[in-house]
Amino acid sequence: MRKIKYVWQDRKRTFLGLPLSFTKYMLTEDRLFVEKGFLNSTYDEENLYRVRDVRVTRNLGQKLFGLGTVTVFSTDASNGETVLKSIKHPIEVKEEIVRLVEAARKKHNIRASEMLMDHPDPHFCDHDGDGMPDMPPPPMP
Repeated sequence: MRKIKYVWQDRKRTFLGLPLSFTKYMLTEDRLFVEKGFLNSTYDEENLYRVRDVRVTRNLGQKLFGLGTVTVFSTDASNGETVLKSIKHPIEVKEEIVRLVEAARKKHNIRASEMLMDHPDPHFCDHDGDGMPDMPPPPMP
């Protein structure tokens, strides 16, 4: 069995920024893993080439302890949103994810416009491939 090489890993942090949780986050060159639970465990996996957007949020308590929450939005039908709660260095983690997403897209020859084709909103159209939604045609009189 091959050992997985992680680019980044952390645990969900609790009060005072201590990693006293059974939630682990791991990032490889092409996938993001979330492991939750102690007795009953759940393992989620996200292919980075499917990521559409990454967001960082920080409340006052998280700011005081150098923490933040990174939310990864993807085109995956079963798991469209992966949340990395209360992690250290959230801005740096977000930037690393964005860098790896671009590398994974190049590796799999996927353009941004192809990702928009899988957009969950059925009214979202990008026929010209510019990455922006096209304006709907004006209503018929």
